[in-house]
Amino acid sequence: MSDPITGPHLSEASFDFLEELEHRNNREWFLEHKSTYELELKDRMLLIADAISAGLAEFAPEHVRPPAKAVMRIYRDVRFARDKTPYKTHVAAFWPRQGLEKTGGAGYFVQIGVHGVMIAAGSYLPAAPQLFAIREYLLEHHTQMRRVLSAVERTGLAEPLDGHRLIRSPKGFDAEHPAVDLLRNRQWAVTANLPGDAALGVDFTALVIERFRAMTPLVNLLNVPLAEVTPLQREATAGRR
Repeated sequence: MSDPITGPHLSEASFDFLEELEHRNNREWFLEHKSTYELELKDRMLLIADAISAGLAEFAPEHVRPPAKAVMRIYRDVRFARDKTPYKTHVAAFWPRQGLEKTGGAGYFVQIGVHGVMIAAGSYLPAAPQLFAIREYLLEHHTQMRRVLSAVERTGLAEPLDGHRLIRSPKGFDAEHPAVDLLRNRQWAVTANLPGDAALGVDFTALVIERFRAMTPLVNLLNVPLAEVTPLQREATAGRR
């Protein structure tokens, strides 16, 4: 594993590129500066992802993946978007549970931009079959979930869960159930936020790994019900079958 004291990180040139991209988000400018992107963002992000994977190997080995698969593309999917700018103005990486990549398993995520770093773990806005599986599981395991959420919050390394809650209990679930406050959640990821320049420090990967470690109990608990969701269920709910 990379020495956390001298771990990989972004550079001032990385941020210069991202700042300029905010104002010149077009294919012509990007192609003209692609060598800078490759060297200062893509290559550096691959090193960061590799160091984070090495850290995950110690406490979440099921989430380790090659850097090239962890690092997300900078190209935006604009097919159905009103905003047609072609590039993201941040870089990001994602580590789902091995075997659950296609069924929405809980995982670890980091997003780095000039204006801030977001570190997250869990299941952000899970699709219908995943959300139903979590709710069904909580009917019998809500006490365990409360303990996990409390323990994660007590570390001081993650914000309290913002569940994007429904106003009422979800359809098909008892409004008087003792887990109803949890059942109303639509979002199951905890987050931590750092200033953007944290990504410029030699201790950056250590900061991310420390927060991922604190968030791991939530990821592990969520993946118990999420492991039961099949690709067929996901496709059916999405209307593809």
